Amino acid sequence: MLGRTGTLNGLSRFKLQQSCCLAFPPTPPDLPRTQYSTGRGDRKYRMGQEAGQIGSAQLNRILKTNEYSHTFPRGPASHGVLGFYSNMLPSNHPGEDRRSSATCLPGRGAVLFGVFDGHAGMACAHSISQRLFYYIAVATLSLSTLAEIERAVEEERAVTPLLEWHKHPHDHSCPDGGTTSFHSLRNYWQERLEDNDDKDEVGGTVASALINAFRRLDYDLSVEAQVHLSMSLSRQVSLTGEMVSLSSPLQVALSGCTACVVHISNGVLHVANLGDSRAVLGVQEPDGRWSAISLTNDHNAQNPDELKRILVEHPLSEMRTVVRHDRLLGLLLPFRAFGNIRFKWSAEMLNRLYETRPDILSVVSEAARMLPPHYLTPPYLSAEPEVTQYHIRPADKFLVLATDGLWELMHRQTVIQLVGEHLTGLQKQGPVIPSVGMTLGALQRLLLERRGRVLSVLEDQNTATHLLRHALGDDGYGVVAPNRLVKMLSLPLELARRYRDDITITVIHLNEMAL
Repeated sequence: MLGRTGTLNGLSRFKLQQSCCLAFPPTPPDLPRTQYSTGRGDRKYRMGQEAGQIGSAQLNRILKTNEYSHTFPRGPASHGVLGFYSNMLPSNHPGEDRRSSATCLPGRGAVLFGVFDGHAGMACAHSISQRLFYYIAVATLSLSTLAEIERAVEEERAVTPLLEWHKHPHDHSCPDGGTTSFHSLRNYWQERLEDNDDKDEVGGTVASALINAFRRLDYDLSVEAQVHLSMSLSRQVSLTGEMVSLSSPLQVALSGCTACVVHISNGVLHVANLGDSRAVLGVQEPDGRWSAISLTNDHNAQNPDELKRILVEHPLSEMRTVVRHDRLLGLLLPFRAFGNIRFKWSAEMLNRLYETRPDILSVVSEAARMLPPHYLTPPYLSAEPEVTQYHIRPADKFLVLATDGLWELMHRQTVIQLVGEHLTGLQKQGPVIPSVGMTLGALQRLLLERRGRVLSVLEDQNTATHLLRHALGDDGYGVVAPNRLVKMLSLPLELARRYRDDITITVIHLNEMAL
């Protein structure tokens, strides 16, 4: 087997059975869908209505359904990571975000974390979250280790696991197309073994390995979709009524996802980013204050360098059409992503797809059922990540990895401040000392803010949940307003997406907190 699932530590402990299959762990039951109150009869949701739709217990149940934490044993195997907290809150139904965390076992070893933000459905994010770490492992392993794995597969012997997964029991496991996924992965390591130009026994730098793994997996998604399309055509039958599965290669490739992956090995941190999720480092200054260091750049129209890159890659005649209304071809917000073959394949191949697979087109958005406008010089979308390397210092206490749903609601400095205060238990705050000239009203607000933060720390043992609570319920003064939080979690399914995106957060604890 190539993967196994470890034991999760935190408020609850879950011991999961190890996988018996060769390529991936077995698929557990689907993630339960978080239910939100929608009211009955003619009662309609109003943002100004009084709280009371859901009680405190139900509110906490919604917030904590997907939370988990894991503590790593001290020693070289942890690579300087003490543990992590994670949580997810969907707004789409079903949610399109995914998360992953695992330890690379052979070779130099590493700890991996990732958040994946899907669009045009969940299929691509679902697949990438389960496959990408295997590609990263293959890209970073030595040729001798890969050769031993290949011999074991040929001789049908047990294969040393590549990854130890750290999963919540509700997290999705491998896609149904596990056999296809494994064959693609095996082709990847076989090509590495056959490449006579690969002079570096350990596969080059981590940065180059991450880039190669991202690009190769996206290439394989495209190839698998083309093979699936060709096989469908060769059957000479109508597939209009055929059920489309979540892991259908065409469905995976037609949808898309951004990805932000953290690789930590021996105190060196690499972030590979594709899209608009972010990784922000929490640094504790000598005076105890917290500062935020961004380790990623958004790949969208708000990034001048990224906008310039897109325009340079296409003729001057397309200057006005490549990016319109801050979207790629006027349609897609991120400029880098997995999947989304309708921004990568040739016009001829896309027309062939549209003419022969109405079953697929019936389950994607209307905009995806036709060629994008001004589609002249594909590919327009890239799956090459931007990689940042960072050497962890003693002052670097944690890393917040999150999809854009969090960053749309909170500034990075606010996020780091909240996490820092939560992890230290507000020990550095000391007594409230009124400043000269402070009014009674200002002092009261300061006391209420301090009280709210203390209560919030006591309520949430999981730092990611603490962030979710503040992102949804903050009153503008650093205090969670219960009425606001209840309203945000009581939104009907058809309205939730208008007020917030899916949110996925992983907080990685890097160093001992100062006492």
